[in-house]
Parts: sequence; C-alpha cells; structure tokens
Amino acid sequence: MSLSLGVKSDPIEYRYSFPWLFDLMAEAGVDYLQLGTFTELYSLAPEWFQRLAEVAEKRGIKIKSFFSSHREMGGWMTGDPDLEAVAVANFRHLVEVAAAAGADYAGCNLGRAYADRPEEKAAGFSRALSHLEELSHFAAEKGLKALTIEPMSCLAEPPTLPEECQAVAERTSLYHTSHPEAVPIYFCGDISHGYANAAGKIVHDNWELFTLQIPRMCEFHFKNTDAIFNSTFGFSPSERAKGVVELGRLSRLLASKTGNFPVEAVVGYLEIGGPKHGRDYSDPGLGTALRESLSALQSGIAFSD
Repeated sequence: MSLSLGVKSDPIEYRYSFPWLFDLMAEAGVDYLQLGTFTELYSLAPEWFQRLAEVAEKRGIKIKSFFSSHREMGGWMTGDPDLEAVAVANFRHLVEVAAAAGADYAGCNLGRAYADRPEEKAAGFSRALSHLEELSHFAAEKGLKALTIEPMSCLAEPPTLPEECQAVAERTSLYHTSHPEAVPIYFCGDISHGYANAAGKIVHDNWELFTLQIPRMCEFHFKNTDAIFNSTFGFSPSERAKGVVELGRLSRLLASKTGNFPVEAVVGYLEIGGPKHGRDYSDPGLGTALRESLSALQSGIAFSD
C-alpha cells in the first residue's frame, strides 16, 4: 500500500479561491485534493468541474475524491419521501461531477436519525445503505472506482459503533460480490472519530474504531481532536499540545496495516475548518493554519511519496 497526503477543500469555502489553494498545495508538495461539497455544486454542470480539474492539473494537483461537507444526504434517514428524493438526486449529481473531474471516489456521511425519533434509526440506516448500493451501479457507469461512507461519532449518525461498522463492511462486501458490475462501497475513515456516550465517557476511542475500519477503508481524514471528540482542529504546535491524535502513533499504525487496506493507493486528507470564517482578523490566517498542519503531517507520518 502506498500512502499519500492530500487536502480537503472545506476551509476555503467562499473565502479563498481554488487556484489559491492549488498554489498553496503545490508549494507544500501536496498533490491530492478531496473536493468538499458546497451549495452550488449540486446545480453546477459537469463541465465546470472539468475546467476546475484542468486548473488543478496545471499546478500538478489531482482532484482524486469528492466528499460531503454539510451532512446534506441526511434526507436518506428522515423517512420523509420528499427529502429522501432530493438527497438521492443530489448524490447522483455528486457522482456525475466527480466523474467529470476525473476523481476516483465520491462519498458522504449517511445522515442521522432525528434526536426526537431514535426509533427510526434502524430503518433509516438500512434505507441509506440501499440508496448507496443502487447508486454504485451509476458510479460504475460514470467510471468511478468506489463510493465511500464516513463513520461518525454519534449514536444517531451510523455507522459509529464497532458492530455498525462491521455490519456495513459485511453488507457492502456481499453486495459487491453479488453485483461485480457495480463499484465497491468503502469507508472514508477519520482518525479523530471515536464514541463518547451521553455522560461524556469514552466507550470506543478513535484508535479502536479507525483500526477496525481499515480493511474497508480506501481514504481517510487527518484531523486532531480533544479527549472526548468534542472539537476538531489541526496540527499546529499549540493544537498538537492539546490534541489526542499523536502523529507518531498514527504513523506506526498505518505502517503496520499496509497489507490490510482494500486498495493499493491510499490518500489521507487534512480536513480542518481553519480559523473563524468571515472575520478580517481571522481569514488571513488560513494559509498559515494549513501550512503548519501540512508540515506537521509531512514530518510525522511516513508517506510513500
């Protein structure tokens, strides 16, 4: 397994341009972008993303993945047929524009059960997986390599628990075996995701859950977090001092599992929000925030390239 570093585009949303981010990535020696979703994405024509990919390629950047940023596929789990239909149409468009940009993957988190209707979780979870299975055929037609699901940190947002992750792994593996014409459905992991219960007690830590997901993980997010997974942030010196994602430990874990990933080329994407959005005193700090975290990752993780 080869391991490369990438960036998810979330923090530039509406405050810096894509060329600005591509230039920063090129200067930092980072080759891969995971394009985070934004409102207009679901209305923009595929040709817009073809042009964006060409802009990226001129700077040596490959748009390798598309992934949701705002839980916008939540309609799958609500039980509301109108919301569900919109979510299906939006994910179908996500697949189409990902293919237009030459990406390998398109993915999302599955949404959540309403906090006031926890009894609807199981049906919603199964319904969301059924939609992804159906869309895996469309993804194959468009030339993608896989669809991805992100495990989360909340009982209402499956999969979170080990048994939920295992159930997803088994179900999606069986579906692909039965339908080899469709693309597989893998995990987009996140090293900052663990499960703390309503009392704030850690039940399953981020290391346990991340390791469990590796056999079905084709990409993942680099992100730091606190002791109960309450806030997420990057890897600047001050953030590393307060965070629980120790890069040396993560590097050793990844090196020990190189033969367990389902794909040969794996990218870990830095996924941070950056400084406060929309303030003159904070927006200029985004470049520094990205550079410091990327530098820490390049120093602390054993990448293949």
